[in-house]
Amino acid sequence: MSHPLSLRPVTPADDAFLFELYASTRPDIAALGLPVAQRDMLLRMQWTAQRHGYQARFPSGDHQLVLLGERPAGRLWVAREPVELRLVDITLLPAHRGSGVGTELLRMLQREASAASRPLRLSVARDSPARRLYTRLGFTPVAGVEDGADPYLGLEWRPGPREG
Repeated sequence: MSHPLSLRPVTPADDAFLFELYASTRPDIAALGLPVAQRDMLLRMQWTAQRHGYQARFPSGDHQLVLLGERPAGRLWVAREPVELRLVDITLLPAHRGSGVGTELLRMLQREASAASRPLRLSVARDSPARRLYTRLGFTPVAGVEDGADPYLGLEWRPGPREG
């Protein structure tokens, strides 16, 4: 990372960036070959549904923009619950994936979970390349929720005896 990493709360003025960010995660939609207007309408509907779903499920979640220097690079959505820290969503622009930004954000959350003596939990698509990062940082499948038919896998990181 060549620029300092920081976070700030998402505002309505960030909507255009957040839509662009969401669209960057959906190459499957681009591959459909739809006309641009139809593709954008489909992406916008899905982006809106995702945001409303997160807001409904995690009403007190902390939705922040990830900044490198002054430039938006992604978003981080975290729900700080009494029994866990829940990573609702972490998304970076393609140019910042694999650059260490995601690792630094996850380590920051691990330090927070350790200080609070709570597990850090998340769900990830089983076929997501991000699974390698989570595994490298010590996340393991959540016990008792394994269902091979579910396209998502629940993962958790627990503070060790020295950490929490």
